[in-house]
Amino acid sequence: MLLTDKRVLLVGGKGGVGKTTVSSALALLAASRGKRCLLVSTDPAHSLADAFGREIGDNITRLAPNLDGLELDPDREVEQHLQKVLTQLKRFTRPEMYGEVERQIRLTRQSPGAQEAALLERIARVIEEGMQSHDLIVFDTAPTGHTLRLLSLPEAMAAWTQGLLRSNKRSEKLGEVLGHLTPKAGRDIDNPFEDSREHETAGLDDRSKAITETLLARQRLFQRTRRVLTDVEQSALLFVLTPEKLPILETGRAVAALKAEKLPLAGLVVNRILPDDADGDFLARRRELEQTHLAEIARLFADLPRYPLYLQPTDIQGLAGLGEMAARLEQAGL
Repeated sequence: MLLTDKRVLLVGGKGGVGKTTVSSALALLAASRGKRCLLVSTDPAHSLADAFGREIGDNITRLAPNLDGLELDPDREVEQHLQKVLTQLKRFTRPEMYGEVERQIRLTRQSPGAQEAALLERIARVIEEGMQSHDLIVFDTAPTGHTLRLLSLPEAMAAWTQGLLRSNKRSEKLGEVLGHLTPKAGRDIDNPFEDSREHETAGLDDRSKAITETLLARQRLFQRTRRVLTDVEQSALLFVLTPEKLPILETGRAVAALKAEKLPLAGLVVNRILPDDADGDFLARRRELEQTHLAEIARLFADLPRYPLYLQPTDIQGLAGLGEMAARLEQAGL
């Protein structure tokens, strides 16, 4: 099965190793194979637009036949997310309290994890909607640490939601609703209220009912996202690194963490290898060190497929350059 036959591909790695170029070329390769592909960037630097040499932004933009692009803006996601929260809070707050509610929302904007939580929810919705409209979604992710947090957030958010619901002692009905989240005896975790949602929340006041339904809907969304990302038939994560010490060390830590999360690793793109015809004393010394790093990559990641890409004499940009890179990816076995 080719990687481009999957439904979701995440291209990760340390900053500056060529993730955007590889993910863009991979998306073009999929498009050339007849796949309707959506290329999504979660990197605040928006280097996707630089790679294609054109504006993309936060609306789906046609980049080439069969290929659409989308850049998610983390700051904008936080603003939109908090605005929705503020609107809902005001439904259950006295007008004289609006000023305090707005102050708390302003403080929340700067709280740890606010950006990632908002971004994850958007990513989850992009996956659900994108799988309806496209054959393949390729994510050009932010550097490794951000990727790991994004992939671990569904379980963390689900646990937080359950804890919050359990802590609400004002209504035993909340506990009954929570009980339906546990798969058992024919219960569907994606549909915890089954055919009687109104009955299950009938005993709640409007405020508790609205909060409960919002939290449960978000939790179900995160659970569905997690299942897609851990399904080896649907998803894969491809790492990009260069034959240098720091990218190797960071990739080793990331691979170990991803294996612990049971995420499907598709292999490594080893980028910017010196070509054999690069000459000169300086490059000869550099190649000698590089061979040591390549041997270390082979040793550390012996259980993962490795796809070599050689350093090019010029920058790779625009459809023509990315198309040539797509051809090299295909030659490498992707």
